[in-house]
Amino acid sequence: MANVNAGHHDHHPDQEELRTFAFWIYLMTDVILFATLFATYIVLQGSTDGGPGPKELFQMNGIYASTFILLTSSFTSGLAILAMNKGNRLALMNWLGVTIFLGASFLFLEINEFIHLVGEGATISTSAFLTAFYTLVGTHGLHVSLGIGWMIIVIMQIAKHGITPVTKRKVNIISLFWHFLDVVWIFVFTIVYVMGVN
Repeated sequence: MANVNAGHHDHHPDQEELRTFAFWIYLMTDVILFATLFATYIVLQGSTDGGPGPKELFQMNGIYASTFILLTSSFTSGLAILAMNKGNRLALMNWLGVTIFLGASFLFLEINEFIHLVGEGATISTSAFLTAFYTLVGTHGLHVSLGIGWMIIVIMQIAKHGITPVTKRKVNIISLFWHFLDVVWIFVFTIVYVMGVN
C-alpha cells in the first residue's frame, strides 16, 4: 500500500530538483544556440552585398528604449521572486504581470523595428548581414514571446493553487529564463547595435 501511495507523490522534492536540473540542461543548449548565432553574425556582419549596413539602418533611440524596458523587466521579475519568498501571492502575480507587460512592450518595439527595416527594403534576403541579423535578433524575440506565454501560464497556476513547492519552482525557473534573455540582449545590444553603428 505504501508503494501505491508513493506513486501519487508527483511533486516530491527530489522530482522538483530533477525538473530544475533538466531546465539547466535546456538553458545550456540555449547558450550553445545563441553562441552559434552570435558567431555567425560576427562573421557575416560585413557581408552587406553592396546594400545598407548597420550605420545606415539602425535607429538607436528605439534600441535604447527597448534595452531600458527589458532591463526593467528583469528587475520586476526579481521583485516577483522577493514577493514569492515573503509568501505574498498577490504581489507575486502583480510583479509577474508587470514583467509580462514590459516584455510585450519590448516585443512591440522590436516588431516595429523589423517593419521599418523591411519598409526600407532591408529584408532577410537582402544580404548575408541581414540574414544573420534577423536570425539572431528574431530568435531572441521568439524566446521573449515564449517567456511571456510561460509566465501567463505560471500566473494562472499561482491563482489556482497558490504558492506551493511546485509553483515556487516554476516561478524560479521562469525568472532565471527571463534573466538569461536579459543577458543575451545585453550582448545583442553591444555586439549588433553599439558596435554596428560605431
